[in-house]
Amino acid sequence: MLYRQVYEYVVNQIERGDWNAGEKLPSVRQLALELDVNRLTVFKAYQHLKQEGKVEVKEKSGYYVASRHKPQVESDDSERHWKNKLSEIQRKPAIYQFSTAIIDPNLLPNLFLSDYVKQVFDIYPKLMGTYSTAQGDEELREHLSRYMVRKHRLQLTASELLITSGAQQAIDLIARTYIRPMDAIMVERPTYSAALDVFRAYGARFFAVDITPEGYDLEKVEQVMKQHRPRFFYMNPTFHNPTGYTVPSAQRKQLVELAERYRCLLIEDDAFNDMYFDQPPPPPLFSYDTEGWVVYIRSFCKYVAPGLRICAVMGRKSVIQPLISSKSLADNGTPLVNQKIFLHYFESDRMQQHLKKLRIALQIRRDIMEEELIQAQAPDWQWVSPKGGLYLWIKLPDGFPVTPYLDECLRQSVSFIPGTICDPMNAIDDRIRLCFSFVNESQLREGVRRLVTIARHF
Repeated sequence: MLYRQVYEYVVNQIERGDWNAGEKLPSVRQLALELDVNRLTVFKAYQHLKQEGKVEVKEKSGYYVASRHKPQVESDDSERHWKNKLSEIQRKPAIYQFSTAIIDPNLLPNLFLSDYVKQVFDIYPKLMGTYSTAQGDEELREHLSRYMVRKHRLQLTASELLITSGAQQAIDLIARTYIRPMDAIMVERPTYSAALDVFRAYGARFFAVDITPEGYDLEKVEQVMKQHRPRFFYMNPTFHNPTGYTVPSAQRKQLVELAERYRCLLIEDDAFNDMYFDQPPPPPLFSYDTEGWVVYIRSFCKYVAPGLRICAVMGRKSVIQPLISSKSLADNGTPLVNQKIFLHYFESDRMQQHLKKLRIALQIRRDIMEEELIQAQAPDWQWVSPKGGLYLWIKLPDGFPVTPYLDECLRQSVSFIPGTICDPMNAIDDRIRLCFSFVNESQLREGVRRLVTIARHF
């Protein structure tokens, strides 16, 4: 119930020291405005807190944190609403899968990976009988730290890395570590749908900032940070999901400066850094961070070996240590065999050759999708051609009925992602995301033609 979320929000603010014993709490009207809820909801939450002795009422003065009580907050997962709208669409069967953000397995070096698996078991004969540490295999962390220093000129040590089972786990660990019910967080609009669903499940309130081909409106970013003091800003600034946009270098440095000024963590999700078509993307925001205000999620799942689920989370000690604790409670460590196989393949010459070929193959598939959309004379469809990543973000004509269109496409075995689920406000109803990386080239051509043909009936 909503009043319970307000109740937990107040308790968590007290626990974190934002409101101290004896300090006056916001008035009912003030907190209702801040949380965008009815005043009766706040009043009910305050009355409940009063009955439990967590707050006190002073006549004609208001509500105060109880001076004698130190509450302990317990998380109740049973009250959370777990939902993954993205997965629900991706699970629907379709021959022409434009919803699935996976690279065609035929583009991955499966035979070479098999050889490396055999080598790894020769090098580590007791591997299957050994656990990893919660933080991750030290040999892998040492290698990845050297790789990141060499590639991006970062200040980074192995102790500042955490290995997770994919980026999705990293996002969940960050959410459970930093979000309490009714906490404000900043997100892009649009953004990665599954991240929104995770944050919703932990009770976050969203403050959205539009992302465009030119990046963000930094004045709006600063306004939100200053006025609402969000716990963090979740962003996907490199070949953005779902738009494909990339935030320019100048803004990246300014964002880190704003984060330091307003004490707002930046959660930089970077799943597509190596999947560029012409020029490499700008350095990550993390390369500008010296004070511990950036958590950098660098996933290798998409293009190295998806089945291994290897992701590196990087950050200064102040942010990495709490995440290690959360990881230890989640699964006590990513499987060691996955980490060792990834390590020995990632550091090979074959890996770099694979990346070069993969970039070319993905660029060809992007070009095919765009070519077919143009040749099919898609009715008033517009998009910005991405310079990397896996997606086209298509703008449809105003008033186009996306929901019945998706239903009919699925009936005819074509899938895509509607823009509404990528929007924290659930209001972007004139956009769809098409993934060009999963189906083969002939299916890509036929699927786009079918997609456009169906659209003509709406």
